[in-house]
Amino acid sequence: MRWMWIDRFTEFLPGKRAVAIKNVSLAEEHVHDHYEAFPMHPASLMIEGMAQTGGILVGQMTNFQEKVVLAKVTKAEFDDIVCPGDQLTYEADMESFAREAASIRGVVRKNGNPIGTVDLMFSHVDQNLAGTKFPEENFVFTGSFQRMVAPFLEGGDG
Repeated sequence: MRWMWIDRFTEFLPGKRAVAIKNVSLAEEHVHDHYEAFPMHPASLMIEGMAQTGGILVGQMTNFQEKVVLAKVTKAEFDDIVCPGDQLTYEADMESFAREAASIRGVVRKNGNPIGTVDLMFSHVDQNLAGTKFPEENFVFTGSFQRMVAPFLEGGDG
């Protein structure tokens, strides 16, 4: 099973920018895992939500042919907590793209207000210089992620 930490894209400009939302719900088991009396969405999953948003932006650059994985969290700062009923917005802007890797700058918003920044680096594992072999099938970009951006790539606005 693959965990999805974004619900849908609201903006997708290939090679430039991706914006996705995540509605945090009391029905999600993970919000109860930290403090029983105070359910919240942890910062680590906000980083993962940004990684999925930015990773799809990076992956689309090669039409999802490369296996893109999170290589480094360059920066992750948050100044507020997120609770059930809040809506997160992940704004990922492409900072750099090369054959071997890419980076994004990200802003996280809660109910429209900025609460954090997350800057990430991604690796194209098929282009790694260590010579490690990976499976032929693309285990990163399953149909679920590709379907999320398809409306933006087919000439529509999402």
